[in-house]
Amino acid sequence: MPICDAQVEQGVRASFARQGAMRLIRASLQRVEAGRAEIHLPHWEGVAQQHGFVHGGVVGMIADSAAGYAAMTVAPAGASVLTVEYKLNLMAPADGRQLIARGMVVRGGRTLIVTRAEVFAVKDGKETLCALMQQTIMVMHGKEEKPASSQ
Repeated sequence: MPICDAQVEQGVRASFARQGAMRLIRASLQRVEAGRAEIHLPHWEGVAQQHGFVHGGVVGMIADSAAGYAAMTVAPAGASVLTVEYKLNLMAPADGRQLIARGMVVRGGRTLIVTRAEVFAVKDGKETLCALMQQTIMVMHGKEEKPASSQ
């Protein structure tokens, strides 16, 4: 994967740290590279649905964030990003010890960034693709994120 500017990576990691939703589900930002981001989620009872798989809504959360942070790596300095839509296909049960969401930029732009994410369930060392997402991100020029204390 391409190397990301250290300042950009630091900004992405700081943004992730401000996300209470990611803390709530115990997700962690594992990789940040130019046009890419990767989020890991342990499979625990708090994210499970009635069959014991990770809930589809949680799968969507980590896909949305992984692709959104990939977009943030290509956004101009001083801008923030916001999801305006995504389409998620759940292709297999999210059944494994952990999930890995890999987000990537498909096409960057001044106003819109198109991304995709693949979510894999990891079980017995094997990755199974369980979800595929396509997303549109809006670049918000001149609009920085709120500091953690004002959220």
